Amino acid sequence: MCGIAGIVARGRADEGLLRRMADAIAHRGPDDAGIWIDPRGAVGFGHRRLSIVDLSAAGHQPMTSRDGRWTLSFNGEIYNHAALRARLEARGGGPGAAGAPWRGHSDTETLLECISAWGVDEAIGASAGMFALSLWDESERRLHLIRDRMGEKPLYYGWVGGDFAFASELKAMRLLPGFDNGLDRRAVSLFTRLGYVPAPHSIFERIYKLEPGCILSATPEDLRTPLSQAPVAGTGLVQRYWSYGEAVESGLGAAVARETEAVDRLEQALADAVRDQAMADVPVGAFLSGGIDSSTVVALYREHSPVRTFTIGFEDKAFDEAPHARAVAAHLGTDHHECYVTAGEARDAIPLLPRIYDEPFADSSQIPTYLVCRHARAQVKVALSGDGGDELFGGYNRHLVAARLWPRVQAIPRPLRAAAGGLLGRLPEKAWNAGADLAGRRSRQPHFGAKVRKSLRSMASAQGIADVHDSFVDEWFGADAPVAEFEDARPDPPEIAAAAPDALQMMYRDAMTYLPDDILCKVDRAAMAVSLETRLPLLDHRVVEVAARIPLAMKISGGVGKQVLRRILFRHVPPSLFDRPKTGFAVPVGEWMRGPLREWAEELLEERRLAEGGFRAAPIRARWKEHLDRNRDWTASLWFILMFQAWRSSP
Repeated sequence: MCGIAGIVARGRADEGLLRRMADAIAHRGPDDAGIWIDPRGAVGFGHRRLSIVDLSAAGHQPMTSRDGRWTLSFNGEIYNHAALRARLEARGGGPGAAGAPWRGHSDTETLLECISAWGVDEAIGASAGMFALSLWDESERRLHLIRDRMGEKPLYYGWVGGDFAFASELKAMRLLPGFDNGLDRRAVSLFTRLGYVPAPHSIFERIYKLEPGCILSATPEDLRTPLSQAPVAGTGLVQRYWSYGEAVESGLGAAVARETEAVDRLEQALADAVRDQAMADVPVGAFLSGGIDSSTVVALYREHSPVRTFTIGFEDKAFDEAPHARAVAAHLGTDHHECYVTAGEARDAIPLLPRIYDEPFADSSQIPTYLVCRHARAQVKVALSGDGGDELFGGYNRHLVAARLWPRVQAIPRPLRAAAGGLLGRLPEKAWNAGADLAGRRSRQPHFGAKVRKSLRSMASAQGIADVHDSFVDEWFGADAPVAEFEDARPDPPEIAAAAPDALQMMYRDAMTYLPDDILCKVDRAAMAVSLETRLPLLDHRVVEVAARIPLAMKISGGVGKQVLRRILFRHVPPSLFDRPKTGFAVPVGEWMRGPLREWAEELLEERRLAEGGFRAAPIRARWKEHLDRNRDWTASLWFILMFQAWRSSP
């Protein structure tokens, strides 16, 4: 895991500037630093290294191939690099086959020499890993920027002051002379609706995110003129080299396996991914929440090696999953470590968030994610995580609603549904919570009542499954989004075949948008802020492709999601230790706004400051009052505004 930055300059690349850009992301790679400028002087790479595989100087970057043609600046890991090295030698390529020794045993060198022998397309296609990389081809004088298939590693690119630049994080690009890129109006609007800025947009004009599974390939001449708008993958400079949509659609026509066979195939693929991702030349551990995804990863890890597990606990029992993790760890016999943090410690992390995330980012689970990463980093340099299971196997409530209720709701004429939705929406939140109490759900799911109302309103107003999905992820803003100066924008996620079931359509949209732009962004920035590498076995593309061929009925059945993962976990852990309602990974920021965070929030929500941020103050102040008076829980929308305002105010 590392940090990369670079320039394609109109004149000569400035070595000092490249060094400053790399140093701005030193937290991504505190172990080593390097600068490279091409012989003609226009193209430059900066690199910061977090040494994980081959800790010696043989892994120093940027790295140039033995034949001198290719130079690589690489962020990530190639998990099958030993197999690639053996394959390269068997085909008569690489230093080993040529009689010259390899420099070392780093995956960077393996990837570079595979590119040199096979070309970019074959080498990247053969690689299993997470990565964001820059690659210069001196022979064709062409730059390649490439991002991994599912979007685990970030890569920004764009134009500043006439020069083209790229970096792992925006803070490096903001150091470029003449940086005057204004706020992207569409991106701001999307943020206020989603709580994150979706790719290919960034918060700034003329700067973009490379989408997952994509490659940007261009000569310096191609990069002289800035793109006039966010690029569409598959056109112009940006092309897809791998498509999750194609994997899902191929699964639609796959022969239906017996459930036992499907479970066996998935377990083997996941076990192989866990084994590969547990390999490193530094201490490795795993996060454990006690939920299905992380417990499955740890159970398979424990099959072949001792494992250190890490969890975080909170004083508020409604948000504390540490006892569940402790029980799973005890059953599996891990070396388990808990960190209980006080509300004060969690709140102290909030001022750090704008600097960590670089863009406005408002998933409040960013707080415990940062804290557990900080806790784990004291003992390990790599941590495996269970992220990705919800999107691949139907773990969110909206997937279950789509599978069970939407077909029935569609049978009701839309005017009747809309009228019912209006009535339901006017019921006070206290009434919904009272109903949740009677149902016995609120003690286990604190926001159960609000979720029920949200579900019913979403379906009442929807015309199709895309509307249902968008309504679920549209955190309360809807048509009355309090953004005065920016257009009312909606995301434009890709689609898959109409023949796909509704729940699968929703899962696909989440995997293409919410997963890379929220979940993976959250994990990457939190971990990299403390120089911790995180690895996600569920998102190994070999696992993803196996999962895509498993029928939906084996993922969602009887109103319960992630069934096939449950079947794997049943083989290792008793169901009583993990079979419980999904609670998420959160902290009580809504309650903190009424108490210890009130002064901080009041300052950011002051009318003048809201107006400066482009917001209409009246509706936001009204929501703030309703929240303080406990007449309505406006946690999500207020947190969005607070995170935007805090980001605007940060240096």
